[in-house]
Amino acid sequence: MLGNRQDEQPAGVVKDRRTARRDATKAEILDAAWALVREQGLGALSLRDLAARVGMRAPSLYQYFASKHAIYDAMFGQGMRDALEEVAVSDIPDRRDALQTVARRMFEFTTSDPARAQLLFQRTIPGFEPSPESYAPAVELYERTQALLVTHGITDPDAMDLWTALISGLTNQQLANDPGGTRWARLVDRSVDMFIEQTAPPSRAPITRSPNREPAHRG
Repeated sequence: MLGNRQDEQPAGVVKDRRTARRDATKAEILDAAWALVREQGLGALSLRDLAARVGMRAPSLYQYFASKHAIYDAMFGQGMRDALEEVAVSDIPDRRDALQTVARRMFEFTTSDPARAQLLFQRTIPGFEPSPESYAPAVELYERTQALLVTHGITDPDAMDLWTALISGLTNQQLANDPGGTRWARLVDRSVDMFIEQTAPPSRAPITRSPNREPAHRG
């Protein structure tokens, strides 16, 4: 009896191990969910297919996620945290360089994964709204971008609306009309130049246009 008691693990250690196993299983489920939506489309995610992918039966998924929307919610939060890491820019003193860098990174992040872009930036799933916790990184991304504009002297009240319309317009056109190509990718720097011309204080030095090497539209 004494020997058995010495071999027993403290309750806290057992709990930590269970939590670690649960977290690892949830991460495996999310990885499988991303793989499926990239293969089959965001709206085609099936709990039966997802469970099979991770070696479970569909009802077992409810031990880890309360519903399919809860899975989408976890994916949304994960995707937005990835966006924060990818798009973050600091210590670029030149306004044009800083904004073009942010725009290019956001464009590349969005167009590199169409399924993720649909979940994060479009209302593709009927009835789905991200939870406050999962939406928090999106708010932070917006606030960081707004702060970057202010840091570089852009305080126009419409600046953020113009910025989001600019980036989403370019990325949506690229995804819809030239996936994997460069038709709209090559316009990112030029579009940022236009944005700066429209929103920056007139006292700032004029910018140098990016070269336009080919027609904006194909015949």
